[in-house]
Amino acid sequence: MNFFKLKERDTTVSKEFYAGFTTFLTMMYIVPVNGFILSDAGLPMDAVITATALITILATLFSALWSNTPIAMSVGMGLNAYFSYGLVLGMKIPWETALGIVFLSGVLFVALSLTDFRIWIMTSIPMNLRRAISAGIGSFIAFVGLKQMGMIVSNDATLVSIGDFSNSNVLLGVLGLVLSFSLYAYRLKGAFIISIGITSIVAWIFSLNETPQTFFSTPSSISSIFLHLDIVGALSLSLLPVIITFLITDMFDTLGTLTGVGTRANLFQENNKDDKSLQKTLEADAIATVAGSLIGVSTTTAFIESAAGVEEGGRTGLTAVFTALFFVTFLFMLPLFKSIPSNAIYPVLVVVGVLMFTELGKINFEDSDLATSAGAFLIVILMPLTFSITNGIAAGFLIYTIIKIAKREFQDLNIGILVITFISALAFIL
Repeated sequence: MNFFKLKERDTTVSKEFYAGFTTFLTMMYIVPVNGFILSDAGLPMDAVITATALITILATLFSALWSNTPIAMSVGMGLNAYFSYGLVLGMKIPWETALGIVFLSGVLFVALSLTDFRIWIMTSIPMNLRRAISAGIGSFIAFVGLKQMGMIVSNDATLVSIGDFSNSNVLLGVLGLVLSFSLYAYRLKGAFIISIGITSIVAWIFSLNETPQTFFSTPSSISSIFLHLDIVGALSLSLLPVIITFLITDMFDTLGTLTGVGTRANLFQENNKDDKSLQKTLEADAIATVAGSLIGVSTTTAFIESAAGVEEGGRTGLTAVFTALFFVTFLFMLPLFKSIPSNAIYPVLVVVGVLMFTELGKINFEDSDLATSAGAFLIVILMPLTFSITNGIAAGFLIYTIIKIAKREFQDLNIGILVITFISALAFIL
């Protein structure tokens, strides 16, 4: 175990084992949730479930061995919803082309992870706009969750309205939502998966969904999605803003996760030139995104749920190794996942959306200038209203730059902001 430097980081194999199991419990929901989300885009659920478990195992193992950090990786929430509901269903982009977009954004991330670009882009974009992007994605996936649950329905007069709460499936979703919020409020390990489990049992008891006849089977083939990405189709100027959106969002998500978890565990020593763990973790994240697109899933990223393992004492890559090994069991649980009702899954999207939306509270609008306030507002409001993360980011950066130019506050405009603004303009022109 000298490879993981356990003594150097004041930890033990038993600590790392328990920490890995804790991380597994907190993020195991991603397998069924991602299966439902990507299947809505037309990808076969059986293959997606297997692919999700597989990329979680491979990406987490690679990160553990490459960077020696307790960071687990899997298919990112938010971008998977954007993949299905924004690109495939919203923009009518074939899912094969959407996978090509994920691939290209991953390749760019790999290239940029080897440079100082990540530092440049993070310092270029105002912190409040970064927070707004996180909050906007939260509002977007929460809206998606409520819509898929039937709690919000379309309305010709008002665009949207409240759903039919006399419908048993809607009530099942309400139960799932109440359970998800309540269990998470008590900081229970595995709160989401417990909520999914209880809601599913209720659905089976009242015959709202088919009861599983067996819990285990051999892993489903991924041949229907493996290497089915359309890279050529993604190489379109009109899709450049979407590629950049995936790149920037993944970068923000990863850096935010690593900053939060790293600070808590004292993982990344910024003043220590010999410490390459942050750089290597970013590289692992980028490579995992490329690998995930080849396997057949949307953007892979570092999971904030890794913080749960850190809280239990996880300090090295051995924690992530144990997490990955626990996910191996999910390869053999397809019958169980297929029997889970959709309204046991979608409440999780709402809760995750709420958690992401809390970033908005860190923006002090009273002390912010008009450009920042307007930019943040448009980012947050337009993502759900236009069903597009790209549109939200584009509108936010455009109005920010326009107001800054109008007020002649050129000192607040750097090359990074101007480049993103130019790409944002392309999003509306092309």
